Amino acid sequence: MSHRYRPVGWTRAKILYDAVLLAAVWLYITAYMQWGPLLQRVTLPLDDARLGMQAYGSCALLLLTLALSIGPLARIDPRFLPLLYNRRHLGVITFAVALGHAFQVLDWYFAFSPTPSLVGLLGADTAYGQLRGFPFIPLGIAAFLILAVLAATSHDFWLAFLAPPVWKAIHMAIYAAYALVVAHVALGALQDARNPGLALLLAGCIATVVGLHLVAASRDRTERRAAETGWIDAGPVAAIAEDRAIIVHPEDGEAVAIFRHAGRLSAVSNLCAHQNGPLGEGRIVDGCITCPWHGYQYRPEDGCSPPPYTERVATYRLRVRDGRVLLDPRPNPPGTRVEPVPA
Repeated sequence: MSHRYRPVGWTRAKILYDAVLLAAVWLYITAYMQWGPLLQRVTLPLDDARLGMQAYGSCALLLLTLALSIGPLARIDPRFLPLLYNRRHLGVITFAVALGHAFQVLDWYFAFSPTPSLVGLLGADTAYGQLRGFPFIPLGIAAFLILAVLAATSHDFWLAFLAPPVWKAIHMAIYAAYALVVAHVALGALQDARNPGLALLLAGCIATVVGLHLVAASRDRTERRAAETGWIDAGPVAAIAEDRAIIVHPEDGEAVAIFRHAGRLSAVSNLCAHQNGPLGEGRIVDGCITCPWHGYQYRPEDGCSPPPYTERVATYRLRVRDGRVLLDPRPNPPGTRVEPVPA
């Protein structure tokens, strides 16, 4: 359902996306159940329940790795954007696979125990005071609960109800879930593994996620620097006192006043709209830049005088890099809002 309680239209792309993903999951689990024993160095053959645990668990790890790789891949190459558009479907399927892993665990280890399954699961190991043998089951449970919340809030109703910033903050918890899954595998199944395959799989997944994020971050940084061509270094952030300004004189253009207020920076023309008074020599009073000549005021974020006054001055874009302020000397039209940047 959409956030308006209307059925979501299943486009051809959505159907193809889900069909390929579900087919891949089914093929992986089926292949693991069929050929998994050939990769195990054990005296006795593994039973279907343990194979199922391994199949669902490793599949969930791979799906999580894929989910965290799509974002940086799309930033590196736009051809991956179609994978990004329906990533929430991938998240729901990942939760379903993790649920299958949980059922396999409960059914095998605690099916015939008089102790309730969850009680037995949490009480099976409580050696929290040591690194080797540290309880890995609670880590898996925590990751599972995070995936459950993400799956339950994946549709557009929650995006609209919670508002995009809150929704995004909640869904950033997928990184915590991934870290918990890695720790769950490293402290659990990896301790008993006799075949290097699991260690290689885990290391490959971690390297893929970390490597792609580093490459994407490097590319973003390069693009930002390219976009900042023509910007000028206005000086250190520390040189700007609270509610005061520094005045910058670009080679080609009018002087610019960069103010600091409430821990954030804004830039406006240094010329007051009244009689060209030097705004940068004034200070911020009651949240407004106040001209030292005649007291005319302007909001630092948009250069507009507070109502009922209508005067406006030009605003400028700022960035902060390594403790220094970068200024785009090209003015915005008077009254254009520019979001203040953290100092």
